[in-house]
Amino acid sequence: MNVYDVHQRPLRDLRISVTDRCNFRCHYCMPAEIFGPDYEFLKKNMLLSFEEITRLARLFRQTSGIKKLRITGGEPLMRRDLPTLIQMLSTIDGIDDIAMTTNGSLLPKFAEELKEAGLNRVTISLDTLDNDRFKKINGRNVSVETVLKGVQAASDAGLSIKMNMVVQRGVNEEDIIPMAKYFREQGHILRFIEYMDVGNSNGWKMDDVFSKKEIIDHIHQVMPIEPIEPNYPGEVATRYRYIGSNEEIGIISSVTDAFCSTCNRARLSAEGKLFTCLFSAKGHDLRGPLRNDLTDKEMIEYIERIWTNRRDRYSEERTNHTKKSSKVEMSHIGG
Repeated sequence: MNVYDVHQRPLRDLRISVTDRCNFRCHYCMPAEIFGPDYEFLKKNMLLSFEEITRLARLFRQTSGIKKLRITGGEPLMRRDLPTLIQMLSTIDGIDDIAMTTNGSLLPKFAEELKEAGLNRVTISLDTLDNDRFKKINGRNVSVETVLKGVQAASDAGLSIKMNMVVQRGVNEEDIIPMAKYFREQGHILRFIEYMDVGNSNGWKMDDVFSKKEIIDHIHQVMPIEPIEPNYPGEVATRYRYIGSNEEIGIISSVTDAFCSTCNRARLSAEGKLFTCLFSAKGHDLRGPLRNDLTDKEMIEYIERIWTNRRDRYSEERTNHTKKSSKVEMSHIGG
């Protein structure tokens, strides 16, 4: 039950975006000057229904034997009745891990219901503990305390928690140590993410990237760390342990230390397009075939053809991309 791409990378991980909407306007993802009041988000009939998402997840399971699903957005909790979808996905035979990436602001309302529906884990984004900086980053005047209440709600509900921090030079590199100390004390794994050139809206420049090496050096000077083995092949984050403990951090380094060679992730957008790379220009339409009544067998064959022809290596070839090309927005396919 394995399917491999051109570079012999298996399909192991499906990330499902359920909405292109978000209640934040972080400048590296959905800057307010572009995603303003007049921005046209996807209409309801363009979104995959919960039944369509569940069918596709089941077909991916049959195609490649995937065991993990991750729900993304936009902000996934902006999708009405999301716990119902989680419950539907949890009934798929062989799916034993359902996670969600969220900004955390709506978790106090939904965490317990999500856990009861079958959600196992959440990854919560927070780029600083400094209130003024955070309000500037999220573009909606949302306080750090709002997200920390979401973290506490997830913890109280019994959800496993990881934290994500996007590090940008000149924006929040001074927050690396305070974030590392705080979440070490809280007992939550923190993952630092290099600022990436996802989408077309964030004005990305290489000069703004605070590199994996710089992040490691920053932390090691204050709290010595050492590398540890990945949990599984194709793990996104490089893992480090605080020396003398079992407490860890992770670094996701798509820019300066690319991991294309082990990438085994497919991304399903909110409108039903399959993207085989985070930096793809276009996806493969699955919604059309679904709504045109293709059989399960025909859909599986279609998915297999897409993956077996996959040759994406964007991050390893980034410096060769001399011409700026249009890329799918992060708000359509999550991280």
